[in-house]
Amino acid sequence: NYFPMCLPAGPMVRPSVSLLQPSSEKLSGGPVTLACLLASYSPQGVEVRWEVDGTEVAEGVLNSLEEEKSSRYSSSSTLMLSQENWMNAEVFSCRVNHHDHRQAKSFRKNRCEG
Repeated sequence: NYFPMCLPAGPMVRPSVSLLQPSSEKLSGGPVTLACLLASYSPQGVEVRWEVDGTEVAEGVLNSLEEEKSSRYSSSSTLMLSQENWMNAEVFSCRVNHHDHRQAKSFRKNRCEG
């Protein structure tokens, strides 16, 4: 009997994760958007979760489709926060699951902003 291989071909490549903070001019009044970029990973199948001050948030999260380019995948996830939520929170985390591998990127707001 011949069974097709369901395992991904080629090596497992972990995504490189970048967490983009909102620029200061974006912080005047409107909603605040954070972006988590995942680049050059293989195979596809990442899961992104957001945490604000250690609590997982699902509202305002938008995950892009995974795009393939020369057998590597990339995708992104954005988190939109109201000005109030942004002002009241301190630590923002993007948690990435890629098959059995987990990684996270976080940044802590400083309280020195004018």
